[in-house]
Amino acid sequence: MYKINNEQAVILTLDFFTPVVDDPYTFGQIAAANSLSDIYAMGGRPVAALNITCFPSCLPLEILGEILKGGAEKVKEASALLVGGHTIEDNEPKYGLSVMGLIHPEKVVSNAGARVGDVLILTKPLGIGILNTAIKGGLASPEAYQKNVDVMSYLNKDACQAMLKVGVSGCTDITGFGFLGHAAEMAKASGVTLEIYSETIPIIEECMEYAMMGIIPGGAYRNRDYLKDNIIIKGRLNQGIEDILYDPQTSGGLLMSLPEADAGTIMEELSKVNRTPYAIIGKVKERTNHLIEVK
Repeated sequence: MYKINNEQAVILTLDFFTPVVDDPYTFGQIAAANSLSDIYAMGGRPVAALNITCFPSCLPLEILGEILKGGAEKVKEASALLVGGHTIEDNEPKYGLSVMGLIHPEKVVSNAGARVGDVLILTKPLGIGILNTAIKGGLASPEAYQKNVDVMSYLNKDACQAMLKVGVSGCTDITGFGFLGHAAEMAKASGVTLEIYSETIPIIEECMEYAMMGIIPGGAYRNRDYLKDNIIIKGRLNQGIEDILYDPQTSGGLLMSLPEADAGTIMEELSKVNRTPYAIIGKVKERTNHLIEVK
């Protein structure tokens, strides 16, 4: 974030990755939604975006056109402008955006704002990485595929608007480090411990079935290994749920921390605008020996 004056600051962010689905148009939508997410997590408004594209010469240019079309339509949906970009030749397609957003310097929402007594709200269901793995293995049903695509391509714009209307203490988006990874970052930055209610976590349908079958992406194991000293599981936890909590997400939802007194209000706002499952999934406690306690 770069402060321009007392009324305006610029948010600059960049993200791109390899295809998570076979359809190029859908891939463009998902990659763009993911790139825009950091702006929304800070409470900002996307203003302009630049394409970042890697594309192999052996593939038809029509595929590249579909990727860029999907991305452009998501930028338009975000009420921002796509102002150009850069493409290089590479052996594997990659796509994403560099995004500029605007925000009032005194209204920035960060992952360091969670306060003791706050409740935690998650605005998209988990399980994206596991379902993507099942899809690549040809195991997922068409219905599961479409649900996963709908979640990944859905902008966090609506959740951000609800967040700004009600006001929150802190926020982060859930992406490659998984739910527990990003939750741990929030806990560490805020100097608190997050207590997570595993039974209320929203999960994409069919994901549990694949998790119990052991269809887990490698990133989930890396996330687990990295976080092992900072997470404590209290009581007996279904192995599938545990794997889902570590599952790396692509274009996941927002994790918000806000005073308990405002929880009902923001849940009502989300009920009006949010098109994915959402839930109260925990609370903020005084710092203990662990960043995260899962019940």
